[in-house]
Amino acid sequence: MKTIPLSCLLLVSSLLCLAPSQGHAQDSTNYPTLGEVIRIDPRLDQLIDKDAKIEVLSSGFDWSEGPVWVGDAKDGYLLFSDIPRNSVMKWKEGTGASLFMKPSGYTGVAPYGGEPGCNGLILDPQGRLVSCEHGDRRISVLTKKGGKRTMVDNYMGKRLNSPNDGTFKSNGDFYFTDPPYGLPDRYNDPRRELDFCGVYRLATDGSLTLLTKEMTRPNGIAFSPDEKTLYVAQSDPEAALWKAFPVNKDGTLGQSKVFCDVTENVGKLPGLPDGLKTDLKGNVFATGPGGCYIFSPEGDLLGRISTGERTANCAWGNDGSVLYLTADTYLVRIQTKTRGHVGPTKAK
Repeated sequence: MKTIPLSCLLLVSSLLCLAPSQGHAQDSTNYPTLGEVIRIDPRLDQLIDKDAKIEVLSSGFDWSEGPVWVGDAKDGYLLFSDIPRNSVMKWKEGTGASLFMKPSGYTGVAPYGGEPGCNGLILDPQGRLVSCEHGDRRISVLTKKGGKRTMVDNYMGKRLNSPNDGTFKSNGDFYFTDPPYGLPDRYNDPRRELDFCGVYRLATDGSLTLLTKEMTRPNGIAFSPDEKTLYVAQSDPEAALWKAFPVNKDGTLGQSKVFCDVTENVGKLPGLPDGLKTDLKGNVFATGPGGCYIFSPEGDLLGRISTGERTANCAWGNDGSVLYLTADTYLVRIQTKTRGHVGPTKAK
């Protein structure tokens, strides 16, 4: 795939990011591109066109994460986290990127490490913004009046580590991961109150269940369309992998199996297993070393969206066929030929 020179890419994408702060509309859709789509299995042609390009929409962020689409295809917009800046950004076609909310994940008064902001973002079944907050170590929901409410911040009286990412089940239960990345000293931080990194279910009645603590660094999380499988990424450089858990009828998890292990790619390609989403056909789009991996429901690797950057997370947007990616300092997107599975969320 032909791309523009890096120097031009940095200049143009920086201007895309700066334009909103200067009060100018982003009236161009002639976006620069980066990376390439690496095709491993012919089945990928059914999901991504051979001419599809990775478009750079904006840049200049410290560490972009947690994208979520809000609204419909015509008037909607994307929200995403800039964790070090303790901010949520908003990107809209024709306008560009602007500040949506600050602070986003830490409301304290003392300095709090390098990643104090919120991480994963998702809409709840009522269309409200739910945030996995690092610094305040909680799951919060943004109410219609603009204030936040805490959904959960402890397990059995002990504070959570730093909630990372989450997903809703169709019955309204919220499943989330809790690694230590938001703590100033991470795994060895003296403020830790739990001696494990858990995967949890917050039920609609407010009860919190520890589903598993077998994963050393649980991260991205998503259901298969039929909700019979829960996928969880593990961003441990010594065991960089994704696990698939069967979901029991009562919402708990059965015995896991390794869906894919990419430990051999750590250090060779930028990034670790991180955020992930599924499409309506059950294919898995999972960020990891070297970009975004695309797996069939059976776990066959079909290809990879190679951004050349540490790629943190992804989200479906527009009419559900556009995949947005947060890739280090960049926000990028690619048009697909499939539709994303977004569960019970109503994007109002």
